[in-house]
Amino acid sequence: MRARMGILALPALLATLVACGNEAPQQVAQQEVPVKAEVKIAQSDLGPILVDQSGRTLYAFTKDENKSNACDADCIAVWPALTAQSEVEAKDGADTKLVSQIEESSQAVYGKWPLYYYVGDQVPGDLNGQGVDDEWFAIAPDGKLVKKTS
Repeated sequence: MRARMGILALPALLATLVACGNEAPQQVAQQEVPVKAEVKIAQSDLGPILVDQSGRTLYAFTKDENKSNACDADCIAVWPALTAQSEVEAKDGADTKLVSQIEESSQAVYGKWPLYYYVGDQVPGDLNGQGVDDEWFAIAPDGKLVKKTS
């Protein structure tokens, strides 16, 4: 009797696995690197800071050194990187000389700082990541960290 129950349950288990397998390509598609990204300067409660083309605040991680990313997988889950398939463009007051990318990851860099978003920022202009763990800071137009709080 138990053997028959196991055999009867097998098709349901396989159907579940097949259904789950169909979700993976959709998740990968959502994580694709955008073709283009822009950085610009916007006014905030901290003064002028670097934002993306949508006005979302961009942050630097103090453990990053000389255009290298020290943010591991757990970190990236909370602090997603600003990436682009093509070059990142400087607009509206951002210094073109300070904009570059890390080749192997396509992550945007401003000055010496790889750029990140904070998942706790819900709308353009939010500064919820400012000063988190005394390691995450918005970036000024000159490429220096803005260490004050709003």
